[in-house]
Amino acid sequence: MGHKLKIAGWISVGALAGALTTVSLQTVARGNMAPLPLEELQQLAAVFGIVKSDYVEPVDEKKLISEAISGMVSSLDPHSQYFDKKTFKEFSEGTSGKFVGVGIEISQEEGLVKVVSPIEGSPADRAGLKPNDLITKIDDTAVKGLTLSEAVKRMRGEPKTRVVLTIFRKAENRTFPVTIIREEIKTQSVKSKLIEPGYGWIRVSQFQERTVEDFARKIEEMYKQEPQLKGLVLDLRNDPGGLLDAAVALSAAFLPENVTVVTTNGQLEESKFTYKASPQFWRRNSSNDPITRMTKATGGALKKVPLVVLVNEGSASASEIVAGALQDYKRATLMGSQTFGKGSVQTVRPLGPDTALKITTARYYTPSGRAIQAKGIVPEVMLDETENGNVFAALRTREADLEKHLSNGKDAEEKKDPAREKAREEALKKMEEESRKPASERRLPEFGSEKDFQLNQALNQLKGLPVKASTTLAERKVEKKED
Repeated sequence: MGHKLKIAGWISVGALAGALTTVSLQTVARGNMAPLPLEELQQLAAVFGIVKSDYVEPVDEKKLISEAISGMVSSLDPHSQYFDKKTFKEFSEGTSGKFVGVGIEISQEEGLVKVVSPIEGSPADRAGLKPNDLITKIDDTAVKGLTLSEAVKRMRGEPKTRVVLTIFRKAENRTFPVTIIREEIKTQSVKSKLIEPGYGWIRVSQFQERTVEDFARKIEEMYKQEPQLKGLVLDLRNDPGGLLDAAVALSAAFLPENVTVVTTNGQLEESKFTYKASPQFWRRNSSNDPITRMTKATGGALKKVPLVVLVNEGSASASEIVAGALQDYKRATLMGSQTFGKGSVQTVRPLGPDTALKITTARYYTPSGRAIQAKGIVPEVMLDETENGNVFAALRTREADLEKHLSNGKDAEEKKDPAREKAREEALKKMEEESRKPASERRLPEFGSEKDFQLNQALNQLKGLPVKASTTLAERKVEKKED
């Protein structure tokens, strides 16, 4: 006899990049569960028993079961995943934009960890760390030889614990230790600035819990500084996704009230849903809606300002929702390159206090009904990465490149291109050469900098000046599968 199981779920739309996925809390009422395949389950139990009794050495029962669950779920598609205690904690940190650490944005240079920027007000900021500082040791461990993720894990830890970073400051030609007490860090997913009088740039690097508030505040500050804004660039390059409600809110900031932003469709009745440009679809607090507040503060200017959206192969999921909606309503000109193509929705089902299952439950569609899964959004204006062409674009993996990716559901599958594989090999060689050069000589400038070629082309578009569009980039086509 069936029974109804109520489970708290998180709806997620993030991409693979760095395990940055998404989501909004909801309660899902499940219908009657399907009958269990008893014969197959008996085989599974038999295998478990044989491994437990016959394997060459004792095995951990819990680890066996955990690995069996992981294997079952990972066989579905690249985004379905079983979370054990550790990975569930990491996932929660990624979606909340909070973690315990020292508070620095970092990159790698010459095998060392380079400080890109200390997060304002963080322990690292208060300790005096500066951009371009190189971290040579974390406590007693030399950084040389560590991957960036390994270095991050060593710098993170429990609140109020101590970590000693050994810093080499090139400008002063000295090495010195800095003792930092870890604390909870709230990351900034939104950056903005006036490029020049009358023209603004706002970048969203990930859709997190704080993104809507940060976005609204940055726009309010921009309009206070420049009340007569003539044009705005919304930069979604390399944005791997994030919270679905945040993507709906940002889309709504630019669109007419109550229009459709995105629809979802899947097997569950609850997965067939339409999200609209109305506060009820993103507001978490009945007394505070940042988008409504910002719209009033700016007199609705954001709904009319000329807009360019920058995207690339790293723009995925939640950022594709925003780009697709603004493109469908002809609210913005999209510039850059074809996006990642993650058009699937994941729901996180808690299995206990510290474990969960993230499973694909739906595909999502733009307001006009376009399915983005394994295809992506194609900009109106294709742009190379630099004035001299593309350097590393061929290295970027898209959804259609992933093993076991979910089909589009509407269109044919993307055709594998031998020429692209060759381009990837050449780009790998270039990347190795570039990594050996000093940062000042590398060919890809920081997003938002004066040397940002794509941003400069977006500015030309807003001004009505000639744009140097790509002569080589083209939409990656699909082909019909043979029956």
